[in-house]
Amino acid sequence: MKTLLNYFMALLLAPLTALHASSAITFVHPGALNSKTDLDFVKAKIEAGEQPWKGECERMKSSSYAKRGPHGLTNINSNRNDAIISREDAIAAYTQALLWYFTQDETYARRTIAILKSWKNLQGFTAGSDQDRLQAGWIGAVLAPAAEIMRLYPGWTGIEIGELQAMFTRAFYPQLKTASSWNGNVDLTQIDAMIAISVFNEDESLFNEGLARLKIRSPAYFYLASDGPRPHPIAGDGGNLNKFWSNPLKWIDGLTQETCRDNGHHSQFALGSALHAAEVAWHQGVDVYSENQNRYTAAMELLATQLLSGSMQGVCTNDTATADRYDTWEVGYNHYHNRAGVEMPSTRKLIMEQIRPQASRTDWNLNYETLTHADLPSALSSCGGTSPLGASRPPSKQ
Repeated sequence: MKTLLNYFMALLLAPLTALHASSAITFVHPGALNSKTDLDFVKAKIEAGEQPWKGECERMKSSSYAKRGPHGLTNINSNRNDAIISREDAIAAYTQALLWYFTQDETYARRTIAILKSWKNLQGFTAGSDQDRLQAGWIGAVLAPAAEIMRLYPGWTGIEIGELQAMFTRAFYPQLKTASSWNGNVDLTQIDAMIAISVFNEDESLFNEGLARLKIRSPAYFYLASDGPRPHPIAGDGGNLNKFWSNPLKWIDGLTQETCRDNGHHSQFALGSALHAAEVAWHQGVDVYSENQNRYTAAMELLATQLLSGSMQGVCTNDTATADRYDTWEVGYNHYHNRAGVEMPSTRKLIMEQIRPQASRTDWNLNYETLTHADLPSALSSCGGTSPLGASRPPSKQ
């Protein structure tokens, strides 16, 4: 009971602390997963024919997502058909938003806007279940960055932007603001969507709530020995930590709550979602990367070592690492290596040998990171400061 109370008190107080530090923020647009300076850098590299950007852009152009039109739903039911429609529409919107910006081809812009407009009448997710919360996280974390890019398109009217904002508030907020009781990757996916949507909606309250959730979930999902002999549990994680963490043989730096669940599969989704949330916050002048540097880099290096070797390094009963690879390593590596100067040899080796060769693979909220975040110059996208959570913010509106 005490743990549950502490959890909800932290969720209540963290946003208030941030609001006290800066009562009104000026949101930067586009400022979800992609900043304008980042996009401009990639655009210049594509135009110059440089790799990996040129090749990734060409592969993206040839994908089915580059040709997909709108299929919006009025309600999302918990069935495979609705899940596929929503996933494909979200990824298609993000794909074509990027293609419009990089090529300035109006066809992509018009199709992206058509997809976004087709979702304006979405009323909600019908089941109100943890599956719905996961689905809202997956979709929202991709639709919102697509919409952020399209803010730069003059053909998208303020009324139409407002309609999409209202849809996010009506349909997504109820699913995202209640943390899933499933494994931690779901909560992190929800957080990814919350923070991205909050930027598009210019919703400071949701932004701060997402940051508060990330602050609590990070040490409950990514373990460091300095935390103590076991991670600190939070509400919904159950009373048996060993069982909830799938009975690891060793508690070491970089272990994740799902490392031993399926040998790295869901850990990649969780890691990608956490780093996406940190990147969006960075673009808005909030540095949560620094406070999680040891935690996130240890998780990346341990998982990269396991994937490279095919062995779980004696951490789990099943010693075979997953064969799954997702394009979700570049955001974290770009920040910690390129911006912060941290040596991450296993992560770099994995990226160069296994991730970039198949980087065009997309899956739910993990898409195109090699194209959008590979080798960005360290000074390209600076944060508004390096103060603790809530103190490093963009300037207030005057």
